[in-house]
Amino acid sequence: MLRATNITHAFSDLQVLKGVSLEVQPAEIVSIVGSSGAGKTTLLQILGTLEKPSSGIVTIDGVNPFEFSEKKLAAFRNQNIGFIFQFHQLLPEFTALENAVLPALIKGESMVEASKKAEKLFDILGVNERKNHRPSELSGGEQQRISIARSLINSPKIIFADEPSGNLDSMNANDLHKLFFDLREQFKQTFVIVTHNEILADKADRKLVMQDGFLKSN
Repeated sequence: MLRATNITHAFSDLQVLKGVSLEVQPAEIVSIVGSSGAGKTTLLQILGTLEKPSSGIVTIDGVNPFEFSEKKLAAFRNQNIGFIFQFHQLLPEFTALENAVLPALIKGESMVEASKKAEKLFDILGVNERKNHRPSELSGGEQQRISIARSLINSPKIIFADEPSGNLDSMNANDLHKLFFDLREQFKQTFVIVTHNEILADKADRKLVMQDGFLKSN
């Protein structure tokens, strides 16, 4: 599903990634851990096509998205990749449902069709009764579930999560961790998760450690 070969990346004179290679199989959950500043988020942004590597090759389901024009790359990202962030990134002026359907609308679906898909996901995630509430009216756990629905709305091939439970209390964090595995069972979803939460990291099919600009198995 995902292959990265000899990825390097530098910010001015600072070499953050020094030749990272990894493969992720379909329906696999892979966690990436490491100290702050080790380059985990940079790697995740490159794998998710948000940042271009200084060198190296990334392929998603056999496709190298960095060969595309910016417009085609954005379309590829919208249709094939889902993102879950620590701080949810929900638009405050929109309802939960309106936030969740945005990627589908960008893809070109109608509001009616996108809403049907979102409501099905909300049922699975247990937040359908909150669909008409704005983010300020939702708990942290509810906001994160809305962001998960948004990440799943276009049935992406892979989901990248950056500290997804970092802003949640322990109960909501545990619920979220269980949810990832439930989603994998139900949708055969592939996850790459950057986290400081060792409990989540240890539950993954594989745990990788970012150290000195390289990835190491653990």
